[in-house]
Amino acid sequence: MENRTLHIVNGDSLAEQMQELNLPGEIIVWRELLCEGPTQKEINSDFFKLRKKFLLKTYNISAENYEDRFISEIKRLRSLKDYNNVVLWFDFDLFCHINMLAAISLLADKHGEIPISLVCSKKLKGEKELQALSHLSQKELENHYRNSIQLNTEDIETAILIWELYCGNNPLKLKPQIKVNTNFEYLSSCIRAHIERFPNSITGINSLERNILRLIENQDIKNENHLLGYALQYQGYYGYSDDQIQRLITKLSIFYEKNEDKIVLSEKGKLVLEGKKNFYRDLKNEDYFGGTKMYDFLYESESHRLLKL
Repeated sequence: MENRTLHIVNGDSLAEQMQELNLPGEIIVWRELLCEGPTQKEINSDFFKLRKKFLLKTYNISAENYEDRFISEIKRLRSLKDYNNVVLWFDFDLFCHINMLAAISLLADKHGEIPISLVCSKKLKGEKELQALSHLSQKELENHYRNSIQLNTEDIETAILIWELYCGNNPLKLKPQIKVNTNFEYLSSCIRAHIERFPNSITGINSLERNILRLIENQDIKNENHLLGYALQYQGYYGYSDDQIQRLITKLSIFYEKNEDKIVLSEKGKLVLEGKKNFYRDLKNEDYFGGTKMYDFLYESESHRLLKL
């Protein structure tokens, strides 16, 4: 039988680059941000309703846009047959890993035992920082493809389990998965990053929010656009987009003030970074991470534990 490959890629920018590589096979683009908002395990009509409501309210993404950009690709994925293997192209960060876990779960459900391999961004020789796949040269992408990782049964089962746990309402069950050995090089780091997204038990802000306020404290930030650029660059394993980081900056506005030529911490900002006051009640909202409300749990930084409220 003819060798047919399906590529599932993490965005349009990478998809355009891959067209130039002329790799054999068909490309499907996974356009979602499942690291934020409510999800459920089964990717079906109820799932799409949840996501449409969240994306419209939070990012003003219309139902029509969501149909065109994501659901249409999922329908293509479900209808594809007679593929010998699937290649996943996803980055090292939490944003991509949650999407990747969902894709693997859907593949396992719809296409059974089809072989799956992973092309994941990694630190190349001579580089100081991890680079997104879309930032690599054609030669580097080809090299990553040639060195793709074949996922085994245990890898697939772990991915399905973590997706199920992410969509559940008890993130305490995720922590043991940090120590599970898999071929997903960055999965443990992404689980840790996810756990640290819950509000700190002492301050009420999470790790990423604290990092943004530290940037204001330590850098000469001229305006919110300047802050956005810094926050995007120094967000670690989160991989958030411009809109997601801007939403966080807006949320944190009680902690900083805008002068004529600089953004500085407000009194509340100084108190929260010094750990002298808890702002949980000021920040509490109805945000979800998968199947869990963000403010239903607290992160205890000393023990790295989650506490259920």
